[in-house]
Amino acid sequence: MPVSNKTTRVAVLADSDTRWKWGSLTAKRLTGAAEGDGAAPGLRLDGYLLRGRATPTPRQLEEVGVRADSMREVTAIEFLNAVGSGRDEDAPDVPDVPDIIVLALVGGAVQAVLHGLARAFAGAARRPVVVTGYVGVVYEKLADGLLLRHGADVVLANSRQDAERFRAVYEGVGADASGVVEAALPFLGGEPYAPRDPYTVVFAAQPSVPEKRADRAYLLSRLIQHARRHPEREVLLKLRSKPGEHTTHIEELPYQKLVRGAEQPANFRLVYGHMGEVLDRTDLLVTVSSTAALEALHRRIPTAVLTDLGVREALGNHAFIGSGCLASWDQLDAGRSPEPDPDWVARQGVAADGAYETAFDAARERVAKLTGRAREGSLPPIRPYYTQVTAPGYLPGILARHHLGPDATPLPGAPATDRDPGPVRQAVRSAARGAYRHGVQRVAPVIRRMGEL
Repeated sequence: MPVSNKTTRVAVLADSDTRWKWGSLTAKRLTGAAEGDGAAPGLRLDGYLLRGRATPTPRQLEEVGVRADSMREVTAIEFLNAVGSGRDEDAPDVPDVPDIIVLALVGGAVQAVLHGLARAFAGAARRPVVVTGYVGVVYEKLADGLLLRHGADVVLANSRQDAERFRAVYEGVGADASGVVEAALPFLGGEPYAPRDPYTVVFAAQPSVPEKRADRAYLLSRLIQHARRHPEREVLLKLRSKPGEHTTHIEELPYQKLVRGAEQPANFRLVYGHMGEVLDRTDLLVTVSSTAALEALHRRIPTAVLTDLGVREALGNHAFIGSGCLASWDQLDAGRSPEPDPDWVARQGVAADGAYETAFDAARERVAKLTGRAREGSLPPIRPYYTQVTAPGYLPGILARHHLGPDATPLPGAPATDRDPGPVRQAVRSAARGAYRHGVQRVAPVIRRMGEL
C-alpha cells in the first residue's frame, strides 16, 4: 500500500550510479510503487545527484533504468535549500517539502546532510521522514559507517544479519537503535534460473577490488584462460563503467585497459548494461565480492566467489564465508558449480524461497507511520549521535567537506546556491571533474608505481 492516499513526494539524493539505483528503487519499495522506469501512481520522485567525482553520467543513469519526475545535480547546500524552500509552519502541506528523503550517500555525506536538515527544519511544523542505508554487502567500516548514518529516522538493513549487527553497534555506544529496520536489497528480482544454451559464464568486475594491477591482470588472464579451456561456453566480462566514468568506488585500472593487446578467444567479450539483463543469460556468475553475487543467488543462478587471491577483508570475499560459494578458478575450470548454503542465503536477505515479496513490509509500515506523524507535526527533531559534544574533533571536518560549519550553517565562500549554473560555470565544473578523473586513472597509478621502485 502507498504511504498515503495523496501523492507522496520522495526526494532521493545520490552520489553515484549505484547509489541512485539503490535510492530510487528503495523509494519505490517504501511507497508501494511498482518497479520500472515509468511514472508510478501516487508517487512523485525527485532525483538529486550530489556533485562530485562519481556523479553519474547520462549513460549510467540510462543503464540504471529508473526515471524520476525531476533530476538535477546539486551540492549539499543546494539540496538543503531545495528541500527546505517554501517551508511554512502554518502550511504543513507545502509541496516544496518532500514527505520522504532517501539519502543514498557515503556515510560522511549522510551525516552532513542530516545536520543540515536538522538545522533547516528546526522549529518547523513538519519535516520530511529521512531514510538511509547501504547499497550492498557491509564488510568494512561497520561502526564508522553506521554512526555516520545515525540520526536518520530509518536505517535500512539489507538482511537479518545486518539488522542484528546494526542494532548492536548503536546500543553499544548508547545510541537509539529503534530506527534500524530489516529489509533487503531493493533491486533483487528477475526470473528464476533455467539452464541456457550456450552455457554462459559472467565475471562481474569491481572498480576497486582487487586494487593491484598484478591481481587484476591475473583475474583477467584466468577469465580468458577459462574461455580457451571451454570453447563451447560464452565467457563475458561484465564492466561497471566505460573509460572516464566513475562509480561508487574509484577505478584506477579499468579492465578495458588491461585487456588491450591481449589475444582474446572468439567466445570471450566485454559487456556493459543492466546487471539484471546480463543475469538473464547467465549460467555461472563469478566475482570477487560484488553485490551481483546476491542478485544471482536470489535467482538461484550458480554463483562463485573467488578465493584465488585469498579470503581477506581487503577483498570483501570474507563476507561470503559459510555461503558455500567460495571457489577458485582451478575448480571452476574443472567444472565445479558451487551450491549455496540455504541457511546462509536466508540470513543475507536474498530470499530465494519467495519471501522477498514481504521483505519491505516492516520498512513500509514504519515509514507510513512516521509520514503520518510528520503530517500531523508530531515527528521529533533529527538528532544524530555525532554532535559537538560527542565528537568535537571529528564532526566539524565532516561538515566542512560539504561547506557547512560546526552548527551546519553554510561556510563563508560556499558555492552559490541561489541560481542554476551558467554555461561558464558548467564548463569549469566539467573540466575540473575531467581533470580529477584523469589524475585518478592516469597520474596516480604512475606515481604509485614510482613509489614502489
